Amino acid sequence: QVQLVESGGGLVQPGGSLRLSCAASGFTLDHYAVRWFRQAPGKAREGISCVSIDGASTYYDDSVKGRVTISRDNAKNRVYLQMNNLKPEDTAVYSCAAGPEGLCSGSYYGIHSWGQGTQVTVSS
Repeated sequence: QVQLVESGGGLVQPGGSLRLSCAASGFTLDHYAVRWFRQAPGKAREGISCVSIDGASTYYDDSVKGRVTISRDNAKNRVYLQMNNLKPEDTAVYSCAAGPEGLCSGSYYGIHSWGQGTQVTVSS
């Protein structure tokens, strides 16, 4: 019953917005750092954003900085990724992972859970 489930993806026009959700079941998400990844077809998975366990520290890859905000809603056991001014280059499967604090420093050891992903397609 330990699960991470992403939702909120879909088809959006360039310049549009989406809010992705990373919802935890069977564990308390605010005990873990959460990192968002994306993977486009034929491309390697890349980390695009991360939030620390206490929510005080956030990370954004340069490719999304200024257009994306990561946040926690501990009452709902969720982490959100608000994405604005979306571009066709943002088209990818977006997934989230929960792990120890080092997750936001690039360490993927000890990951507690990893979601299956949600598709984001930015197209006219």
